[in-house]
Amino acid sequence: MAQPFGRLVTAMVTPFADDGSLDLDEARRLAAYLVDEQHNDALVINGTTGESPTTDDAEKLELLKAVKAEVGDRAKIIAGVGTNETAATLARCRNAAEAEADGVLVVTPYYSKPPKDALAEHFAIVADATDLPVMLYDIPGRSGIPIPEDVLIDLARHPRIVAVKDAKGDVISSARVMAATNLAYYAGDDAMTLPLLSVGAVGVVGTSTHFTGARTKEWMELFGDGDHEGALEIYRDLLPVYTGVFATQGCMLVKAALACRGFHPGGLRRPLKPASSQQAKTFLHLLESAGL
Repeated sequence: MAQPFGRLVTAMVTPFADDGSLDLDEARRLAAYLVDEQHNDALVINGTTGESPTTDDAEKLELLKAVKAEVGDRAKIIAGVGTNETAATLARCRNAAEAEADGVLVVTPYYSKPPKDALAEHFAIVADATDLPVMLYDIPGRSGIPIPEDVLIDLARHPRIVAVKDAKGDVISSARVMAATNLAYYAGDDAMTLPLLSVGAVGVVGTSTHFTGARTKEWMELFGDGDHEGALEIYRDLLPVYTGVFATQGCMLVKAALACRGFHPGGLRRPLKPASSQQAKTFLHLLESAGL
């Protein structure tokens, strides 16, 4: 299967300074760590894990440009551009092109729950308006609706719609779409990576991969080489971290753990808030138990 964004992708958190503004120096430092030490093939910038609902378009563009300049020579940069308004999504696509991103991540329009034909038209309009490869983001738990199988199959005919970040939680449905298309599937839920790879997916867009990235890539490569037992052993070691990072909002626990490991990710913009000391302690214990 084609891997348009490699195998390992992390949805990067957005560092903030003490006054709540973007901390671009720390963003560059974090991006370099994710690429050079955690072996990411690509990074999603301005995704939900990056608190995209609380950053404005000017901040998003600044962040994209900073990360692209830091690691764009050795990893692909995917811009989160999806909103619940088609026009706003198109504007963010233009900014992604200005920042020389390598692709865009387009989430299902949330809250408004458009009917099936309108949903298909939204994605097609976005793909028609950009020259960048498009990864669709299917996450009904946040958007309110899944992308129907027949819509995914039809959209796969578009030359720029190349991938899906799949957080649907329905492996059988995903397997049917993979069997009918050339879409590159990436798990959007860390723990679902191995089940999805077993039916044809190519990788993961992860959250715990801020810490599990190198080992996750190791077992995915073992799996790809046919060493399924070796892959399963490492996957099982990491499974408590894959699930534990979502004990609350993933960006809360990632920022707490990064802060304990010498990074300065800053706080979170409301309505989110920092993880409690107990939440942070529990997650750090999971990391340590996994040898991370």
